[in-house]
Amino acid sequence: MSREDTAKILIEALPYIRKFHGSTVVIKYGGAAMVDPALKHAFARDVVLVKLVGMKPVVVHGGGPQIGELLQRLKIETRFVDGLRVTDSATMDVVQMVLGGLVNKEIVSLINAEGGSAAGLTGKDGNLIRARKLKLTRERPEFKEPEIVDIGHVGEIAEVNPGVLDALVDRDFIPVIAPIGVGDDGVSYNINADFVASALAARLNAAKLVLLTDTPGVLKPDGTTLVAPSRARIEKMIEDGEIKGGMLPKVRCALDAMSAGVASAQIIDGRVPHATLLEIFTDGGVGTQIT
Repeated sequence: MSREDTAKILIEALPYIRKFHGSTVVIKYGGAAMVDPALKHAFARDVVLVKLVGMKPVVVHGGGPQIGELLQRLKIETRFVDGLRVTDSATMDVVQMVLGGLVNKEIVSLINAEGGSAAGLTGKDGNLIRARKLKLTRERPEFKEPEIVDIGHVGEIAEVNPGVLDALVDRDFIPVIAPIGVGDDGVSYNINADFVASALAARLNAAKLVLLTDTPGVLKPDGTTLVAPSRARIEKMIEDGEIKGGMLPKVRCALDAMSAGVASAQIIDGRVPHATLLEIFTDGGVGTQIT
């Protein structure tokens, strides 16, 4: 790369640095970016740079593949219902070990190794995420009422109490959050990381919500990526069934955050090195930005 090209990149980033200086950015970290060693280090550098230029990054991470791997090693059966992992007490113990321990601390270590000051926590710390049991129902033709399916310690968010995050951010730490909440009865719940990121972005009045995925973004029927669709366009695509499968809940999380005041939401390709920087600081980006 020539000096002129380097200068153009820096100049292109300047208005975004100015615009988002002092703003909170919630980043949901998952997929290939959490598995590939090179992508893991690239993500850590991205987060540190975002912090150093004056923004306030908050990282929420998943860890489904890592949970599945340890369950297999421990010979604990894994079942899914409508894409949700059935989480009995033994499985929940593994979830807490993996998300709150192994994965969370690895991310913290990577960020710290790149010069940041990260602090790992779960939604149980400081009552950050109050949760309740997720009620899953199924329509069965033989029953008049929907069947209630018990999937164990799978939860949904009841309330977000950001006091512990405010304390960390005020002291210049980068919070790294595992998506585990606690109920009023003290029971731990595993919560979808996309929904946790969306709820935190709303509660923290974030300027941006960034969701890393293993796709180029939201795709049009012809397979090309929607770069900057309006909210109305996205809602029409949902209504027409053009957005479906695993992308649908991510898009709904993005729309929920925007309904709560988050200015924009990005669904980006985490398989691209430094995807977070490219999305935040360049005109082209690497995914879909809903505004």
